[in-house]
Amino acid sequence: MPDANKSIIYVATTDIMPRKLLLFALAVFAFVHVQSQDLHTEIKKSVSAFVDGLSTLQKKRALVDFRDTMRTEWNNLPVGLRPRVGINIGSLSDNQRKLLHRILSASLSSQGYLKATGIMHMDNLLNAYYDTLLNRKEINDGLHKQLRALQWSHQQFYLAVFSNPSTDSIWGFKLEGHHLSLNFTFNRQQLAVTPMFVGSDPAEYGITEYAGWRILGQEEDLGVKLINALSPALQKKATMSGNVPGDIITAAESGKRLIDYWGVKGDALTKDQQELLKRIIREFVFNLEYEKATAEYDKIIKAGIGNIYFGWIGPYEEHKAHYFVINGPTFLIEFDNSGFNNAGNHIHAIWREKGNEFGGDVLKKHYQASH
Repeated sequence: MPDANKSIIYVATTDIMPRKLLLFALAVFAFVHVQSQDLHTEIKKSVSAFVDGLSTLQKKRALVDFRDTMRTEWNNLPVGLRPRVGINIGSLSDNQRKLLHRILSASLSSQGYLKATGIMHMDNLLNAYYDTLLNRKEINDGLHKQLRALQWSHQQFYLAVFSNPSTDSIWGFKLEGHHLSLNFTFNRQQLAVTPMFVGSDPAEYGITEYAGWRILGQEEDLGVKLINALSPALQKKATMSGNVPGDIITAAESGKRLIDYWGVKGDALTKDQQELLKRIIREFVFNLEYEKATAEYDKIIKAGIGNIYFGWIGPYEEHKAHYFVINGPTFLIEFDNSGFNNAGNHIHAIWREKGNEFGGDVLKKHYQASH
């Protein structure tokens, strides 16, 4: 019978590589865990600094009870049509606005930050845009007055902080206005980041020194590129007949959810086509700060690129109304470019985490653990 001690010595001296691999894996796990903690701490610090910089009256507007129903609602319409909860940028001082931008830069990647701030800046340009169209007699006085009443402005984006991150372990924040809805929910070191809605009207700015500006150009270009990369047979499978939706199907006030999968399945695509599909997904997910984006993207890939469906409605080209959906086991992406008169110059797009919007899964686990 072999000596037990010798067996232990044998394993210890001949299994060096597995041990090294184990140590390496533990080191990577520890690194990722620390990085995740650093990210959450950075966001928490930036939001806390913003709240601390507000006056007592401003805090009453900015701080909202976590149980408030507005936390789990979102909207992309301008403030002239739908009021918002929280405090608006226009009522902040310059120093307070700087602190708000620190929240954005801590929560988003550089690409996400530029998209979000670009969307806000686009609202400043809309009034000038439609003034120009009125002067050119491309729209009438009645429509011009209606558009002005929508209150487009960079100042009309609102930040709401649900519970106080300095004192509460469960909290969140929402930055929202016309064509933008960012929703972050925290349960200690767990974080949920959707729904994340972005939009742009016009999709391509057509006049002045801003002519050619496309805030969401990559999302559109990659979608058009993928549908055109498919064979005629796969295009037919991917495409649903009918009119292009006037909005994303799961729009804020639609009450609709996409339950059924339709389109072409990822496992029917070539490797190059799958890479294009992944590029579109990354264009949405990597609007987040890198560490969180990587974690979310890894979950999507782990569920299987072959299990993701790509569907299309409308022509396969830019400047014409079109819609696409990417529907996977763990997420949903929708992109709609239709707009007034179906001109294909008004984008609405959204990324959703299934089961974890507004922290649904994160909070569910918390409440289960506490009971």
